[in-house]
Amino acid sequence: MKADRSEVSTLLKTARGQIDGILKMVEEDRYCIDISNQVLATVSILNKTNKAIIKAHLGSCVRQAVAEGNDQEKIDEILALLDKLTR
Repeated sequence: MKADRSEVSTLLKTARGQIDGILKMVEEDRYCIDISNQVLATVSILNKTNKAIIKAHLGSCVRQAVAEGNDQEKIDEILALLDKLTR
C-alpha cells in the first residue's frame, strides 16, 4: 500500500472506536437519531480513509503503469472501483 500508513491506521482506529461507541449506544437503547448521526460520522471517516488510499494508488501504482505502458489493467481496476462507489 502506498498511502500514508500512519494516517490510514489512525483513521481506521478512530472508525473502530466509533463503531464500538455505536454498539454501546444500541445496547443502551439510545435515541435512534443520535445513533444514526454516529453511523454517518463513521461512514465519513471511512470515506476519507478510502479517498486517501485511492489518491495514493493513483499517484503511484497507476502513474507507474502508465509510464510503463501497462495502463489498461489499472484503468479497468479504477473503473470497477468507481462502479462500486456509485452503487
